[in-house]
Amino acid sequence: MTEDLIFTKGDDGIAEIVLNRPAKHNAINREMMVAIRDARRAINEDDEIRAVVVSGAGERAFCAGTDLNILDTYKDAWAWRNRICYSTEFRRIKKPTIAAIKGWCVGGGLEIATNCDIRVSAAGAKLGAPEVKHGWLGGGGQTLMLTHLVGYGHASLLTLTGDPIEAEEAYRIGLVQKLVAPGEELAAARDIAQRIARHTAVAVITVKDGIRASMTGGLDPAARHENDLMIMAFAMNNQRAGIAAFKGRKE
Repeated sequence: MTEDLIFTKGDDGIAEIVLNRPAKHNAINREMMVAIRDARRAINEDDEIRAVVVSGAGERAFCAGTDLNILDTYKDAWAWRNRICYSTEFRRIKKPTIAAIKGWCVGGGLEIATNCDIRVSAAGAKLGAPEVKHGWLGGGGQTLMLTHLVGYGHASLLTLTGDPIEAEEAYRIGLVQKLVAPGEELAAARDIAQRIARHTAVAVITVKDGIRASMTGGLDPAARHENDLMIMAFAMNNQRAGIAAFKGRKE
């Protein structure tokens, strides 16, 4: 695995992915794409991992998206189409993911964040989708995820102007779920991950799956899918662990 990406797993059921190119605002290169895919596979296959924290190294950025210097390394548009889409890899992580945002979070960096389940941001961070200024749009779920998160109007404003917004505005419109003082974003993200990790693997995976299903179809199919997930969890007697834990707290 490249040194440009750090992947660790703690004893507390929490894995961490650190984008580690601070001199380049943690812009994603081809080696990092492979490493992100490999980390996603490892997380999905490891039953001990309950939650994942995603952050960027250094003080200036969460992630500035794709390193534009690599674009010329693809021989044609077809090769680019068949690349490893790093933001989609984050969406394919089955465990709950929490993005700890600071500094610049733009382009593919914003796609990484929006493909995570929860976003914690330091005050003063800047979030944006500047692809329109370069003549294209984000290809890793940018318009889809933004529309689901903040609605048609705000998604249109962000993606059609390409102008960044401050973390405070991102929090106001629902793009960011928790706003903290600068330097506290990673600790806050880890705290959320620890609260999630206390639950059983079946519980957190099925809850996440149910939430994601609500984004891909109508209300009735999503409700049926959610009910099926609950039935599956009960069929595995997973509810017994939760009931026992609840009784233990009351005693």
